[in-house]
Amino acid sequence: MNKTMLQKLLSCILCIVLIAAMALVTSSCTGNTEKKNGDKDNVESPELSLPSGEGDFDDNIIGEGEKDFKFSATDLKGNVFRYHIYTDAETVGEALQDAGLVEGEEGAYGLYVKTVCGITADYDKTKTYWKFCIAGEESLTGVDSTDIESGQTYNFVESK
Repeated sequence: MNKTMLQKLLSCILCIVLIAAMALVTSSCTGNTEKKNGDKDNVESPELSLPSGEGDFDDNIIGEGEKDFKFSATDLKGNVFRYHIYTDAETVGEALQDAGLVEGEEGAYGLYVKTVCGITADYDKTKTYWKFCIAGEESLTGVDSTDIESGQTYNFVESK
């Protein structure tokens, strides 16, 4: 085989390798087709008829009362649910349970929240749990022992 023939063969092989690499890169970069605020394929609907939780806090107002706070929940897929809650309840947990946004079981340390906005995170089954936060910072108190501070933002974040 002469030198030019070998160069052409190597060029063809290199082109094939580059095309295969480009195809792999392109197929892995097709974009995330999940919606950030509303892909609820695996979401069970809460028993109460609630606003979708999509959009801004003031698009989803729940309840009536003297106190108000903002509430958001973010699941593992990145879906974000936002609500503006009005209540006369004393604690965040009581208000969220009254609104049908959280469910759980009483444990040694208070309410163990397993379901938020219809999405269940059960550590025993899926190794996921709901982390309670105040203004984006992990709370040192449980949701059912946190007194409502009007105007505050409370969050649940599904975590592994």
